[in-house]
Amino acid sequence: MMIPVRCFTCGNVVGEHWEEFEERTREGEEDPGEVLDELGVNRHCCRRMMVSHRDLVDVVSPYQ
Repeated sequence: MMIPVRCFTCGNVVGEHWEEFEERTREGEEDPGEVLDELGVNRHCCRRMMVSHRDLVDVVSPYQ
């Protein structure tokens, strides 16, 4: 669905970085690790939230 606002593990805010992360890493243009470093997402649990997220809003919305 949509990116969670906070990390499930530590509670840091990660939702505010999603749009820039998605733009910069789309189609392999930039390395996701470097982008996360520049955005200040340093904890491994928060990085996992960003890297492993898949946006499914467009897939699910016709069924609502």
